[in-house]
Amino acid sequence: MTWFTNLGRTAVAAIFLAAGVSVPNLAVADDLTPLFERLKNVDATEYMPIEQRIWREWSKSGSPSLDLLLERGDKALEAGEFARAIEHFTALTDHAPEFAQGFHARARAYYEADLYGPALADLERAIALEPRHFGALSGLAVIFEELGMEDAALELYYAVRAIHPHRENLSDHIDRLEKATAGKRL
Repeated sequence: MTWFTNLGRTAVAAIFLAAGVSVPNLAVADDLTPLFERLKNVDATEYMPIEQRIWREWSKSGSPSLDLLLERGDKALEAGEFARAIEHFTALTDHAPEFAQGFHARARAYYEADLYGPALADLERAIALEPRHFGALSGLAVIFEELGMEDAALELYYAVRAIHPHRENLSDHIDRLEKATAGKRL
């Protein structure tokens, strides 16, 4: 199971990131660093504009044509047209293999189509390209939890909290998994 081995590396990278340890050979958009610092340090009532700005920046591929593919894929996904969304996002990732948001978007479409293997692979790629991608880390945690990998899911949610402590429903996920895994850890 190659994807599981790779996901283990992704989870380790996420944990290193949460601990403040640099992860070598991962691309990071340095222009977003000030936004991520603000996101960590604002109170719960002020995070939304910063989060929205990060999402907007992540959604810029650098090409109007590629941005249109992302937009069309998002619309197809919202309409429940998962196969069409996957087609748009695949065209996007084929033409922009360094665009993390393209892989995150396609992972969402694969997940909605109950295609967990491809979703996991795309989440791994998105995180490799942007280790601070709290959306991809959260998505990976959701899938790990659904696969019964509660400890790994909890570690990923901790990684998300280190990046974006006010992420919607994050505390609920952590509380639930801490209770579910209590007594399992030595």
